Amino acid sequence: MKSPFPGMDPYIEAYPLWRDFHDDLIGEIKRAIAVALPERYVVRTGRRSYVILAEADGKTEHHFEPDVTVSARPGPGRGKGTATDPVMESESDLVTLRAFIEEEFDEAFIDIYELDPKRRLITSVEVLSPSNKRRGSKGWRLYLRKRQALLRGAANLVEIDLLRGGDRMPMLDALPDSPYYVLVARREKAPYCRVARASFDRPLPTMQVPLAKPDADIPVLLQPMIDAIYARSRYSDDIDYSQPLAPPLKPEQVAWLEGRLRGETEAPQPAPAKRSRRRK
Repeated sequence: MKSPFPGMDPYIEAYPLWRDFHDDLIGEIKRAIAVALPERYVVRTGRRSYVILAEADGKTEHHFEPDVTVSARPGPGRGKGTATDPVMESESDLVTLRAFIEEEFDEAFIDIYELDPKRRLITSVEVLSPSNKRRGSKGWRLYLRKRQALLRGAANLVEIDLLRGGDRMPMLDALPDSPYYVLVARREKAPYCRVARASFDRPLPTMQVPLAKPDADIPVLLQPMIDAIYARSRYSDDIDYSQPLAPPLKPEQVAWLEGRLRGETEAPQPAPAKRSRRRK
């Protein structure tokens, strides 16, 4: 079954499917680049791994310092109980505490290296994960550090944001008012970036992956990759499109989705602006 969305399906983000989708999309992009890559380049998958201690909802991270106290159990003649007569705790002695949960992150990305005249990083391709868009988190800080180095001219950067939730990457100028975007920052033009709008109601734009001059960009078609991943992974078996999204869709977008599910194909239309009444 195909997704009812002709572009990016936002329900993949809302369900526990993102890690599976992210890894598959990285693999598809790498294969597409490898097929078109000139011989003096190689493409590799890199990984950024880290562990955080978070609350049960996974939203709050904490610095952890072990606090260990060892105490002896009262023996015969000490305290009020014995091995056969244990002390019974009263309700006032019992407390409920929250434990930290160790959460491991493993974020894949793509690096293109030039081999001649010497091995050097040319382009890095990143598909953002929710952990990269949680402002102030370790995932945010680690990716931002790499991003800043690339935007200072260390190499080309291709940044793909297919997540509606979370905080967007900091920019001096505002990013487009679209659900998603594809950003390309070329080394020789950094920190200036070209940003393509992307949405769920139309196919995603073709992504241009820059190489070293004078080699031409490699065009990568994202939409067929997303459609293929959705179909072979059978995401429709896990997704209930009658449920509301978070962040929520606009009313006209909800009406459009309901029409798509009924087999209609019209694009969502924005709600008409309210006209102010003039007093006579």
